[in-house]
Amino acid sequence: MHEPDWQPDILGDGYAHHVLDLGTDPDGEGSVQAVLVRREPRADEEVTGALLYVHGFSDYFFQTELADFAAARGLAFYGLDLRKCGRARRPAQTAHYVSDLALYDAELERALDLVAAAHPGLPVVLSAHSTGGLILPLWLDRRRAAGRVAPVTGLILNSPWFDLQGTSVQRGPLTQALRVLAKVAPFRALPLPSSPYGESLHVGARGEWEFDLELKPLAGFPVTPGWLNAVRRGHARLHRGLDVGVPSLVLRSDRTHFSSTWSELCDRADTVLDVAQIARWSGCLGGETTVVPVPGARHDVFLSTTVPRAQAYATVDGWLDRQGFPLSSTAVGEPQAEHRAEARTAPAAP
Repeated sequence: MHEPDWQPDILGDGYAHHVLDLGTDPDGEGSVQAVLVRREPRADEEVTGALLYVHGFSDYFFQTELADFAAARGLAFYGLDLRKCGRARRPAQTAHYVSDLALYDAELERALDLVAAAHPGLPVVLSAHSTGGLILPLWLDRRRAAGRVAPVTGLILNSPWFDLQGTSVQRGPLTQALRVLAKVAPFRALPLPSSPYGESLHVGARGEWEFDLELKPLAGFPVTPGWLNAVRRGHARLHRGLDVGVPSLVLRSDRTHFSSTWSELCDRADTVLDVAQIARWSGCLGGETTVVPVPGARHDVFLSTTVPRAQAYATVDGWLDRQGFPLSSTAVGEPQAEHRAEARTAPAAP
C-alpha cells in the first residue's frame, strides 16, 4: 500500500486529508473520488485505537468536537467524505448520488485499510450519522459474511436512517414508483417538503455550528429517484436482518417533529427522521445492540444543544468503557471531561 499523501484540510490547523481515487463512476458521472480526513495527533496524546466516521445525506465531516472527544478517549480520529459528497464532489456530479449503496464499499474498504495500517494491531470503532448509519451496517454485514470483521470492534450510529418516513400505506406505493423512476429518470429532483433542519444548525441562521454551505446547504441537496431507490433497497435488506459482527450503540432523539418552518421545538427534536422507526429496526443489526433515546436531541445528536449533546457524549463515553476503551491519560481538559460533568449536573430536557 502506498503511503497516503496528507494535504492541509479546509478545517485548518490540526486537520489533513487524503484523496482516494476510485476510478470511473459506475453511474456515468466521470471519475469519482472519496476524501479521508484525519485529526492530526498531538505529541502528548495516547493512542489506543481509532474511530472512523461517515456522514449522512447533504452532509460532510466538519464535527471537530466529535474528533476531539474521540482523541480524548485515545482514539485517533478519521472522517470519510464519500464519493460525490462534501470535499469529494466534482463539478457537474449529482450530489450524493449512487444507484447502489454497495458502491460505497470501495472507499470504505480503502479508508479502513489506511486507518488499520496507521495503527497496526489496534481496534477500530466505526461511527455514522443518518444515511451513513444505513450504509455502514450493510457494509459490515457483507464483511462479516466474508469472514472479515477485524479490525472493527464496535459500531456507533447517530440517528441512523432505517426506514422511509410516513405510513406503511404511503411507503408501499412510493417504493414501487421509485423502482420505475430509477430506471427512466434516475437523476430527476423529487418535489419534497422543505425542512428547517439546516436553519436550526448554522451559525448564520438560528444555530451555533459553522460549516460550508456549498458542501452542506441549509435546504439540503435535491433528492433523486435513483438514489432514494438505492436507499429503499438498503432498508429492505436491513429489515430482513443483518449481522454486523460487533456490538452496536444506537443514539436517537426522544421525539420527532416534522415541520416546514422553524420553531423552538425544532431545536429539541429530530426534524428529519421518525425516531420510532429507528427504535423499531435497531434490533435488525444483529448481536449486542444498545439503543439510547437522548431527550431533547436534534437529528444529529452531536449537534444538539448543550444539555442533550452532553448526555450523548456521556452515553458514548460509558459505552466505550464497557467495550474496553479506558479514558486516555491525556484527556484532562478535553471536551470529553466537560461532557461528563455537564451530563451529571444538567437537568433533564423537557
